[in-house]
Amino acid sequence: MRRDRELALIEREIMLLGRHQVLASARTSGSPDSLERSAYTLLSRIETEGPLTIGQLAEAFGLDTSTVNRQTAAMLRAGLVDRIPDPDGGVARKLRITAEGLRRLHADRDWSIAGLSRVVDGWTAADLAGFAAVLERFNRDIERLQGRPWPRA
Repeated sequence: MRRDRELALIEREIMLLGRHQVLASARTSGSPDSLERSAYTLLSRIETEGPLTIGQLAEAFGLDTSTVNRQTAAMLRAGLVDRIPDPDGGVARKLRITAEGLRRLHADRDWSIAGLSRVVDGWTAADLAGFAAVLERFNRDIERLQGRPWPRA
């Protein structure tokens, strides 16, 4: 059946993409300011959605609150986020990205985009747009099945 063959090919390419992502996610731009993978992902979510509680972050990523608490404690110590009262009057304090956190997030993102640019150097704008559209569709379908959509602008 052709669908089974295509799905097997997709599975292989996703595995290989994951292998490359693990290597890139070490955030090894050479800068001592490079973020750890978890900090990069958490800061990206906070940047997109605004201040969030530890519980909201745990729910968004499908993680235990103790795991998120450990990750955010390290981010607090590094000055990447700070705790603020809930603007909506809730009891739990929210984590807000700091200017330093935003600077480091953007520096890492710029580094990642520069590396990606080298990979797709020979691609046309249409190739890039098509690939981005298929990746977004794929991610949205995973998010729909998991019940944890990623906010997009």
